[in-house]
Amino acid sequence: MAILRIALTGGIATGKSHVLRRFHFYDVPTIDADAIARDVVRIGRPANANIRRRFGGDVFQKDGQIDRPKLAARVFDSPADRKALEEIIHPYVRQNIDEWFERIELQKIASFAIAAIPLLFEAKRQADFDRILLTICQPANQVDRILKRDGIDAIEAQKRIDAQLPSRQKEDRSDFIICTDGSYSETEHQIKEIFSALKGQATDSQA
Repeated sequence: MAILRIALTGGIATGKSHVLRRFHFYDVPTIDADAIARDVVRIGRPANANIRRRFGGDVFQKDGQIDRPKLAARVFDSPADRKALEEIIHPYVRQNIDEWFERIELQKIASFAIAAIPLLFEAKRQADFDRILLTICQPANQVDRILKRDGIDAIEAQKRIDAQLPSRQKEDRSDFIICTDGSYSETEHQIKEIFSALKGQATDSQA
């Protein structure tokens, strides 16, 4: 049974994780590219060794784990380093997500499933999905959320925002948009409406 493959994307700190959790609450199968990326760079994984070869031991802790703040400082200061890191990690993430969708289809447990992929448009993966769901918020809210969440200064926060395409360039290419500037209840109302729409579209596609 073919299912609708949904991509959830959006800029850093626009509310993707919250939206993904809420869809999971409604029993929609979900997967998170960021979680996969953290897993594939663990000690003993090929991506971990590839990162060491490309970036050297300076971005590793003494126990062999990646020093994420140091690596982040490198890649957000250098587009070339950021591209190199993405070229190491993205193939593993893509494979994991593709295999996950295939398992969902074989198990016939849902009519649609959602993969959160922050760099969907940057990686030019939009054609791999049936629908695209975009989270957006005001730039000031993005910066404020990053400062509170990551403990970095405003300059570093802006570097991370600037490393991704602006939301306005993604909106016209997305099927659904959730604005997370408002209250949790306002965001929840949007999620429920989109959940109902996707459920109906998935049913129609299988008729």
